Amino acid sequence: MIQCHLSTLMGTRKMKIIDVARETGLNRSTVRALYYEDWVRVERDSIEKICRLFNCQVQDLFEWVPDD
Repeated sequence: MIQCHLSTLMGTRKMKIIDVARETGLNRSTVRALYYEDWVRVERDSIEKICRLFNCQVQDLFEWVPDD
């Protein structure tokens, strides 16, 4: 399973979904899906915008966790 740590990154900056959407130019539903880990696929451009906003690496945003 791949986990998304967007909610953690947002929490450290006390940002809301709408804040991330505004600052990245991403659709609010895209940010919401990542926040709640209810996504199927993510565009590379979206990942780049989020990493740029939080000044982080891809591995800070996503983590692979083996299924039990």
